[in-house]
Amino acid sequence: MSGIWAVVPVKELIGAKQRLAGFLSPAERHCLAVTMLEEVLDAVAGAERLAGVALVTLDPHATAIAMQRGWRVITEGARDGHTGSVDGGRRVLAGEGVAGVLTLPGDIPATTAAEIDAVVAAHLDGPSFTIVPAHDALGSNTVIISPPLAVRLRFGENSYFPHLDAARAAGIAPSIVRLPGIAMDVDHPADLAAFLRLPQSAGTRTRALLEAIDIPARLASVRGSGGSAPGG
Repeated sequence: MSGIWAVVPVKELIGAKQRLAGFLSPAERHCLAVTMLEEVLDAVAGAERLAGVALVTLDPHATAIAMQRGWRVITEGARDGHTGSVDGGRRVLAGEGVAGVLTLPGDIPATTAAEIDAVVAAHLDGPSFTIVPAHDALGSNTVIISPPLAVRLRFGENSYFPHLDAARAAGIAPSIVRLPGIAMDVDHPADLAAFLRLPQSAGTRTRALLEAIDIPARLASVRGSGGSAPGG
């Protein structure tokens, strides 16, 4: 095995997106999580520069998608949070001789296969580290590491600058790539508004879903009342 493999951590989709609780119903949150994940996986499937794909998950729906597409399913670390899941996936793949891993979350529905290919194309020969920051310049929405265990990872809402420091501590000058679709993760109500403003969201199933359940009107109502969206 060689090349760059995508590692996508997927926690159980039932009860997902808790930070949108109070703004979306449990059924709406579940539907949103599934829709966003499927769009991300479609983009991964369309990328031409990936050597393989592995989902780190115990979720039945995500597992079924992986099996249908002929992808790997890794369970090591699947219940250990985002960082633990990515670490489990990259440990397994590193042990099998993969040259590098690209990891991205399942809540960046505006990303495209072209964006994923662009990040891989920008990645240097190892040892190397490439990162795409979130739209708030705080999170790390895509990271590529060669070899897979070369840099310590710690994902979270303020992970971008710590990841740059971790790469430098490992003796690697990080490459930074900025892409609008990858950058737009959806965690809070304010992110829903930002996603709807993003030109690249046009034509996505996620945008169609949000419009179907009247999210633009809900956001306008919150703004009109002089309040702020819950969690924003």
